[in-house]
Amino acid sequence: MTPFSALHYAGTPLLLPNAWDHASAAALAAQGFEAIGTTSLGVAAAAGLPDGTALTRDLTLRLARQLGAGSFLLSVDAEDGFGQDPDDVAELARELVEAGAAGINLEDGLGPVTPHVAKIAAVKAAVPDLFVNARTDTYWLGDGSHAETCRRLDAYQQAGADGVFVPGLSDADRIATLVKTLDVPLNILYSPLGPSVAQLGDLGVRRVSLGSLLYRRALGAAVDTAVDIRAGRPPRGVTPTYSEVQALSAEGPNP
Repeated sequence: MTPFSALHYAGTPLLLPNAWDHASAAALAAQGFEAIGTTSLGVAAAAGLPDGTALTRDLTLRLARQLGAGSFLLSVDAEDGFGQDPDDVAELARELVEAGAAGINLEDGLGPVTPHVAKIAAVKAAVPDLFVNARTDTYWLGDGSHAETCRRLDAYQQAGADGVFVPGLSDADRIATLVKTLDVPLNILYSPLGPSVAQLGDLGVRRVSLGSLLYRRALGAAVDTAVDIRAGRPPRGVTPTYSEVQALSAEGPNP
């Protein structure tokens, strides 16, 4: 079992914050997070590109190379693998491992199951130690069918996925029921209106991702600050000093 995989079997769920650039990853690392993920929405939006359209392969790989040598374990959000050819996705996985990544997130986008199974199998054959988190969008993009969710997740874990991810699912009873059908750790996307991390752990969830939440909160804080200043109010919240930000940049993602 790799160090990253072991975090999914600890006493409490792995809380995985998601960074979108060097500075955000370095700031999270400085707070002692053992593992940090990337967010495809944050990476895409920061570059002025749409998310989920396979346009950020190079940007994602570049970010992984920036962050892969950090003090934390890195998991990369790779959308659907940025392509449909399993061999191409496996090659991306090899490059991510060379960059220092410990995990990859692959989403099905509610597409056919068989091609996604082929991608997972190809990645595990190419880089067996890379933790593959297989995501299904039955709740995120679909109607949340329990039967369809189970069908997809069973196929993905049979293909070799090390964990499975169901964003958009926040109902406690449904989460507890789903956990009972799985042989691998379940990853849930944190929702401010859903169960807490501790409550999710009690339900059997082993990994809790923050997704694009931090990026969206950061963007909201920036806009709030500008609006406050325009209105003659002191800016709300905590503002890192110039020196603190410079220190993160100088040290890199390794605090």
